[in-house]
Amino acid sequence: MKRKSHRLLVLVLVLTTVIALGACGSKNQSSSESSNTNGGSAESTGTSTEQPSKTWKEAPAMTIDQNKKYTAKVSTSKGDFTIELFAKDAPITVNNFVFLSKQGYYDGIIFHRILESFMIQTGDPLGNGTGGPGYTIQDELNGPHKYEEGIVAMAKTKAPNSAGSQFFIGTGPDIDNLNSMPDYPIFGKVIDGMDTVKLIAATPTEMDDSGREQSKPSEKVTINSIAITEE
Repeated sequence: MKRKSHRLLVLVLVLTTVIALGACGSKNQSSSESSNTNGGSAESTGTSTEQPSKTWKEAPAMTIDQNKKYTAKVSTSKGDFTIELFAKDAPITVNNFVFLSKQGYYDGIIFHRILESFMIQTGDPLGNGTGGPGYTIQDELNGPHKYEEGIVAMAKTKAPNSAGSQFFIGTGPDIDNLNSMPDYPIFGKVIDGMDTVKLIAATPTEMDDSGREQSKPSEKVTINSIAITEE
């Protein structure tokens, strides 16, 4: 029991110091500026995605139809996978993801944080866990889904309604521990190409620049594009 409790404590600390601290901010901001904006101290990995600057002053207007089915085909440098988006259960989050994807926002962004038994994280234009689209969205929590392998959820700060563009995908048994603290809005699940997700999760890693965890990919894994399908 002590070992399990210690493991959960470590995951809680990891989440509150890294996943939770880098969801919002501006593409035009430096790492330190984004950290100050988010009220956290996320450390930069020193990696730059060299993406064109795209920021907005406010969250996108609602354009999706909650009665339709939406999927996202994610093309990466290690293969493709498809996400079923939960439009009925998380319409604000899905609308945001669809908007950013159609804007090409995610094109060229790296997976900046990988913990194979836990999750892979991406969606940061700065590539260091502190970037975002310039706005934040409302939390959608307490939905019918649970954290498990393949689940897709937003990364955010400790503050309510602080998610922006960063998201993570569950890749191993440690993701189950989040069910005891469901603070990260779930908005989809991988329905095809989980082998690609696992391949990304198996990317070799090294200590991040903060020295807190071994999660910094030692090779570049990139989102090439995200194509949204509406049915």
